[in-house]
Amino acid sequence: MFGKLAILICAAALAVGLAARSSSGAGPKQIYVVQPGDTLWSVAERTYSGDPRQGVWEIEQRNHLSGATIVPGEKLVVP
Repeated sequence: MFGKLAILICAAALAVGLAARSSSGAGPKQIYVVQPGDTLWSVAERTYSGDPRQGVWEIEQRNHLSGATIVPGEKLVVP
């Protein structure tokens, strides 16, 4: 009895997994063009609704930055 129930649950989970679709809820990428005097912190404060420290980290990760140096005219994908 337990074995049949386990197989039924696994089959249902597999069916749900196969039927699931990716979400487009994140929306399109937002691009920010760095202005003179901008820092990662100021960009994060302007574009990220949460803690700016988390925003700085996300900007660094999304743009594959190895440091905090950004230059005017640079295009950044922002959260």
